[in-house]
Amino acid sequence: MWQLLDPMTVLPLGFGIVVLLTAWLPLVLRRLPLSLPIIALAIGYFAYPRSWAVPPPEVIFNRRSFEHLTEFVILIALMGSGLRIERYFHWHQWRVTARMLTLAMPLTIAAIAILGRTMGGLSWAAALLLAAALAPTDPVLAADVQVGAPGQEEGGEARFSLTTEAGLNDGLAFPFVVLALTLAGSGGDPEWLCWLAYEVFWKLTCGAGVGLAIGRFFGWLSFRLPGVELSKTGDGLAAVGMTFIVYAVTQLLHGNGFIAVFVAAVALRASDRGHGCHSDLEGFSEQIERILMVVVMIIFGGTIAAGGLEGLTWRDSAIGLAILLVIRPIVAWFSLARLGLSAVARGLICFFGIRGLGTLYYMAYASGHGRPAEMQHLLALTSFVVLASVLLHGMSSGPIMMWVDRRRAAIRHS
Repeated sequence: MWQLLDPMTVLPLGFGIVVLLTAWLPLVLRRLPLSLPIIALAIGYFAYPRSWAVPPPEVIFNRRSFEHLTEFVILIALMGSGLRIERYFHWHQWRVTARMLTLAMPLTIAAIAILGRTMGGLSWAAALLLAAALAPTDPVLAADVQVGAPGQEEGGEARFSLTTEAGLNDGLAFPFVVLALTLAGSGGDPEWLCWLAYEVFWKLTCGAGVGLAIGRFFGWLSFRLPGVELSKTGDGLAAVGMTFIVYAVTQLLHGNGFIAVFVAAVALRASDRGHGCHSDLEGFSEQIERILMVVVMIIFGGTIAAGGLEGLTWRDSAIGLAILLVIRPIVAWFSLARLGLSAVARGLICFFGIRGLGTLYYMAYASGHGRPAEMQHLLALTSFVVLASVLLHGMSSGPIMMWVDRRRAAIRHS
C-alpha cells in the first residue's frame, strides 16, 4: 500500500503533523520530564522506514541540504536569542559570559581534544574537530534554560549567561573547526599565522562589526525613520529577512555570520528595548525555529535508527559522558570562580552545557569540506553525545528550571 501513496500527499500530511506537534506539545509537556526535541527524536527513530532504501547516516551528514538546514535553524535561533537580551552591554553585567567564552571554551576545547587523542585514539586533527564540534553549547535546544521573551522577566544570571554563551560560542568554535580540517588536509602543518589573522581575528571582528552596524541600521529603520514607523507593522516575518540580510552581507565580507546575526539582534533590541515590536519578531523567530528544530530532530532520530551509533564502543560512550558530565562542569566551575555567583546559579551554568544542532551542523560541514579519515567514528561519537544531551538535559531542564524560578520568586517576596 505504501508504494501506491503519492509523495505529494504524504509530505503535506507529515508536515501538518509536525507543525501541530510543534504548536501543541510544549503546553502538554510543560510539567513533564520530557521535551519537544525528545519527542521529535523518538518519532524519527520509530518512524524510520527500515524496509526502504534510506541512505546511511554518513550520507545524510554529507549532504549540503542537511548542512544548510541546520545552519538556518541556528541562525534563526541566534536572532531570537539576541532579541531576548535586555541588558545594556557593560563589563560587569556580561562578566560571566566573558569568562565562559574566553576561559571556559578554550579550556573545554583543549580538554576534549586531549581526551579524544589519548583515550579515543584519534589523530590530532580528528580530536580537534571533535572538540570544536562539542565545545559550544546549543542555542536551539536550550530554550527552557534561556531568558524570557521580550517583555517578560529575564530569569536571573544563570539564564542570561546560558543565553549569551549559546549566542556567541557557535561562532567562536568555527575557527577551530577550520583549523581541524586544515590539519587533516595538510598533514599537520597549517599556516598558523594566517589562521590566527584570518579565521580568528578578521572573521570574528568583521562579524561583530557588521552585526553591530546592520543591527543599529535596522533599529533606525524600525523606530526612528522620519515619517514612517516600520515597527508598527507588527510583522514578525521581518526577523527572517533581517537574519538573511545580516548573514549574507557578513559572508560577502568573509566574516563570521553566526556572530553577526546574534550581535545584530542584540543591537536591534538595544535601539528601543521597551517596544512591543521585539515580541513580534522574537515570537515569529521562535515558531520558525521550533518547526525546523523538530524536522532536524526527526531526521537525526532516523539516522540513529539507520545505524548512526554503529561502531560505537564502551570507551567512546565513556568519552561522550565525560564530555557532558565531567569536562563541562569542572571547566565551567573553575572558570566562574570569584565572580560572586551563588552556588545554584553556578551549578546551573555548569550543568546545562547542552549539545545539539550546533554539533550536527559542524559535523555536516566537516563531512563536505575535507573530512578526516576518522569521520565515521567521529559521527558516531558526536551523535552519541548529542543523543545523551537531548535525553539528559531535555528531561531535567523543565523540572529544574521550574524549581529555580519558584526559588527566586520566594526569595524576592521574603
